[in-house]
Amino acid sequence: MNNLAKHYGEICIVCEKEKQMGIHLYTSFVCEECEKEMVTTETSDPRYKYFLDQLKKITKPEIFS
Repeated sequence: MNNLAKHYGEICIVCEKEKQMGIHLYTSFVCEECEKEMVTTETSDPRYKYFLDQLKKITKPEIFS
């Protein structure tokens, strides 16, 4: 049996689904679909607040010297 771990994707902090393509913001992952939807959503759309709430999960990593 192969000892290599199979890597299928990462969990998106917005939709919370496992996806393969996306971007990293600090230590968090946002899938391509959510990224595209976020940048095209008007601020008056109810989904806009949801996106903001999900993005608040992003934590800025501390820099240790």
